Amino acid sequence: MAAGLLVAGCAAPVADVEPAPEATDPVCAEAMVALPDAVAGLDRRETDSQATAAWGEPSAVVLRCGVPTPGPTTEHCVTANGVDWVTRDDGEFWTLTTYGRTPAVEVLFDDTRAASSSVMVDLAPAVSRIPATGGCTSAPAETIPATPGPTG
Repeated sequence: MAAGLLVAGCAAPVADVEPAPEATDPVCAEAMVALPDAVAGLDRRETDSQATAAWGEPSAVVLRCGVPTPGPTTEHCVTANGVDWVTRDDGEFWTLTTYGRTPAVEVLFDDTRAASSSVMVDLAPAVSRIPATGGCTSAPAETIPATPGPTG
Protein backbone atom coordinates (compact mmCIF):
# COMPACT_ATOMS: atom_id res chain seq x y z
CA MET A 1 0.00 0.00 0.00
CA ALA A 2 2.77 2.48 0.87
CA ALA A 3 4.48 2.01 -2.47
CA GLY A 4 1.20 2.70 -4.24
CA LEU A 5 0.95 6.09 -2.58
CA LEU A 6 4.37 7.15 -3.75
CA VAL A 7 3.85 6.29 -7.40
CA ALA A 8 4.94 9.28 -9.40
CA GLY A 9 7.29 9.18 -12.34
CA CYS A 10 10.26 11.51 -12.42
CA ALA A 11 8.96 13.17 -15.57
CA ALA A 12 5.34 13.43 -14.40
CA PRO A 13 4.33 16.99 -13.56
CA VAL A 14 1.45 15.81 -11.35
CA ALA A 15 1.86 13.25 -8.55
CA ASP A 16 -0.56 10.31 -8.70
CA VAL A 17 -1.89 9.88 -5.15
CA GLU A 18 -4.80 7.65 -4.17
CA PRO A 19 -7.34 9.65 -2.14
CA ALA A 20 -8.20 8.54 1.39
CA PRO A 21 -11.67 7.07 2.08
CA GLU A 22 -12.91 10.26 3.78
CA ALA A 23 -11.08 12.77 1.54
CA THR A 24 -14.31 14.73 1.04
CA ASP A 25 -14.66 15.51 4.76
CA PRO A 26 -14.95 19.33 4.99
CA VAL A 27 -12.47 19.37 7.89
CA CYS A 28 -9.80 18.11 5.48
CA ALA A 29 -10.29 21.27 3.42
CA GLU A 30 -9.37 23.35 6.49
CA ALA A 31 -6.01 21.59 6.73
CA MET A 32 -5.35 21.45 2.99
CA VAL A 33 -5.59 25.21 2.45
CA ALA A 34 -2.95 25.74 5.14
CA LEU A 35 -0.35 23.27 3.84
CA PRO A 36 3.11 24.77 3.32
CA ASP A 37 4.80 25.30 -0.05
CA ALA A 38 7.82 23.34 1.22
CA VAL A 39 8.28 20.43 3.64
CA ALA A 40 11.76 19.41 4.79
CA GLY A 41 13.17 21.74 2.15
CA LEU A 42 11.23 20.01 -0.67
CA ASP A 43 8.89 21.98 -2.95
CA ARG A 44 5.22 21.12 -3.14
CA ARG A 45 3.89 19.44 -6.30
CA GLU A 46 0.43 19.14 -7.76
CA THR A 47 -1.50 15.95 -7.08
CA ASP A 48 -4.37 14.39 -9.00
CA SER A 49 -6.81 13.76 -6.14
CA GLN A 50 -8.71 15.57 -3.42
CA ALA A 51 -7.20 16.12 0.04
CA THR A 52 -3.73 15.01 -1.02
CA ALA A 53 -0.36 16.73 -1.30
CA ALA A 54 3.17 15.81 -2.31
CA TRP A 55 6.59 17.38 -1.94
CA GLY A 56 9.77 16.63 -3.87
CA GLU A 57 10.50 15.47 -7.42
CA PRO A 58 10.04 12.55 -7.40
CA SER A 59 7.73 12.62 -4.40
CA ALA A 60 9.57 12.19 -1.10
CA VAL A 61 6.66 13.25 1.15
CA VAL A 62 3.03 12.36 0.39
CA LEU A 63 0.05 13.44 2.52
CA ARG A 64 -3.54 12.15 2.49
CA CYS A 65 -6.29 13.59 4.65
CA GLY A 66 -9.31 11.44 5.51
CA VAL A 67 -7.68 8.15 6.46
CA PRO A 68 -9.34 6.09 9.22
CA THR A 69 -8.70 7.47 12.69
CA PRO A 70 -6.41 5.13 14.62
CA GLY A 71 -7.84 3.57 17.75
CA PRO A 72 -5.85 2.74 20.86
CA THR A 73 -2.43 1.48 19.85
CA THR A 74 0.88 0.36 21.28
CA GLU A 75 2.75 1.83 18.31
CA HIS A 76 5.26 4.63 18.88
CA CYS A 77 3.54 8.02 19.36
CA VAL A 78 5.37 11.34 19.00
CA THR A 79 4.22 14.92 19.66
CA ALA A 80 5.47 17.72 17.39
CA ASN A 81 4.23 21.29 17.89
CA GLY A 82 1.05 20.09 19.57
CA VAL A 83 0.21 17.39 17.01
CA ASP A 84 0.40 13.72 18.01
CA TRP A 85 1.60 11.26 15.38
CA VAL A 86 1.72 7.46 15.39
CA THR A 87 4.96 6.50 13.62
CA ARG A 88 5.68 3.33 11.68
CA ASP A 89 8.75 2.29 9.66
CA ASP A 90 8.04 -0.46 7.15
CA GLY A 91 11.67 -0.63 6.03
CA GLU A 92 11.04 1.21 2.77
CA PHE A 93 9.03 4.25 3.90
CA TRP A 94 7.97 5.87 7.14
CA THR A 95 4.29 6.43 7.84
CA LEU A 96 3.02 9.11 10.19
CA THR A 97 -0.67 9.13 11.11
CA THR A 98 -2.23 11.81 13.27
CA TYR A 99 -3.54 10.50 16.56
CA GLY A 100 -6.56 11.99 18.33
CA ARG A 101 -7.85 13.93 15.30
CA THR A 102 -10.78 13.06 13.03
CA PRO A 103 -10.39 12.80 10.14
CA ALA A 104 -6.84 11.53 10.43
CA VAL A 105 -3.96 12.64 8.22
CA GLU A 106 -1.45 10.12 6.90
CA VAL A 107 2.01 11.09 5.67
CA LEU A 108 4.36 8.70 3.91
CA PHE A 109 7.94 9.80 3.42
CA ASP A 110 11.39 8.67 2.40
CA ASP A 111 13.62 9.26 5.42
CA THR A 112 16.72 9.37 3.20
CA ARG A 113 15.34 12.59 1.67
CA ALA A 114 13.27 14.11 4.49
CA ALA A 115 13.83 14.04 8.26
CA SER A 116 10.82 12.95 10.29
CA SER A 117 11.23 15.88 12.69
CA SER A 118 11.15 18.37 9.80
CA VAL A 119 8.12 16.69 8.23
CA MET A 120 6.15 16.75 11.51
CA VAL A 121 7.11 20.32 12.43
CA ASP A 122 6.48 21.70 8.92
CA LEU A 123 3.02 20.08 8.71
CA ALA A 124 1.90 20.84 12.29
CA PRO A 125 0.32 24.28 11.61
CA ALA A 126 -1.92 22.89 8.86
CA VAL A 127 -2.76 19.60 10.58
CA SER A 128 -3.59 21.39 13.84
CA ARG A 129 -6.58 22.96 12.04
CA ILE A 130 -8.24 19.57 12.53
CA PRO A 131 -9.45 19.73 16.15
CA ALA A 132 -7.80 17.36 18.62
CA THR A 133 -10.15 15.10 20.56
CA GLY A 134 -7.48 12.93 22.16
CA GLY A 135 -3.77 12.32 22.16
CA CYS A 136 -0.85 10.09 22.96
CA THR A 137 -0.99 8.54 26.40
CA SER A 138 1.90 6.10 26.23
CA ALA A 139 4.84 6.79 28.48
CA PRO A 140 7.39 8.03 27.94
CA ALA A 141 6.14 10.42 25.29
CA GLU A 142 8.68 11.77 22.85
CA THR A 143 8.38 15.44 21.94
CA ILE A 144 9.99 16.92 18.83
CA PRO A 145 11.42 20.43 19.38
CA ALA A 146 9.54 23.32 17.81
CA THR A 147 12.59 24.48 15.86
CA PRO A 148 13.89 21.84 13.47
CA GLY A 149 17.57 21.39 12.77
CA PRO A 150 19.09 22.13 9.36
CA THR A 151 17.53 20.27 6.47
CA GLY A 152 19.26 19.66 3.32
